[in-house]
Amino acid sequence: MRRSKETIKKEIEVTQKRLDAYLEREMIMLSPGGVQQYTLGSKSLMRYSVALADVQKMIEQLRKRLAELQAELNGQSPRKAVGVVPRDW
Repeated sequence: MRRSKETIKKEIEVTQKRLDAYLEREMIMLSPGGVQQYTLGSKSLMRYSVALADVQKMIEQLRKRLAELQAELNGQSPRKAVGVVPRDW
């Protein structure tokens, strides 16, 4: 079932907003103020409130989703699947 262009455009808009939010979060995490620092005696611990790798992984997923939606909006196949079937002759 094909979705309408309006539905696709709305999903693109929502996905773009999410991507922008994740990119902003990544910038905050990479700035000096984005790290939580704890000191106990002579020991010091620095950490992010959310794993940076998780944020970057979501950014990549959202970028792929946007590419799929753009392709669908342009009438192309949203995904390209390639499969290899091994044969025993």
